[in-house]
Amino acid sequence: MKNVFAIALALTLSPLAALALPNVGDVVGTNAKDATAALEKLGCTISGFENEDGKVEAKCTDASTGKLVEVRIDPKTGAVASLKSGD
Repeated sequence: MKNVFAIALALTLSPLAALALPNVGDVVGTNAKDATAALEKLGCTISGFENEDGKVEAKCTDASTGKLVEVRIDPKTGAVASLKSGD
């Protein structure tokens, strides 16, 4: 019976875990206001943005783990280009 409960709990919570970070290809916006709102809706707390190698890098703290994640955004399309765990 414990296994059934554990499986049901995991299935119930898995959609919430999926919202913890954006995925590559997600469009979050081409300006700081839109990108911040979209990333925060996905569970990221934004501490700032910087330009790096032609991309905009958002410093995001993952709400589910508390870890820093660098979200690189294409400034022309507003799409997430890559994700990198911060130090």
